[in-house]
Amino acid sequence: MGLLKKKDSTSASSSSTSPCADLRNAYHSCFNKWYSEKFVKGQCDKEECVAEWDKYRDCLSENLDGKLLTRMLELDGELNPTKQG
Repeated sequence: MGLLKKKDSTSASSSSTSPCADLRNAYHSCFNKWYSEKFVKGQCDKEECVAEWDKYRDCLSENLDGKLLTRMLELDGELNPTKQG
């Protein structure tokens, strides 16, 4: 009925031009691997993918300063008390 739009190739390429795209992909790959290979099987290691997340979060923080979106990262710190910073 035409309600669903096909994802066009420009949306995929625009995300890859993001300054944090590679870090995002690394984090998502790590998370998906952890989720499918460990978490689903009952192995919960809270330290898994922390380095990838920290790098991605730092990149977002640097690139979102001018966009007034850093509040979401501040909230992450408030909601995640184990996070230092």
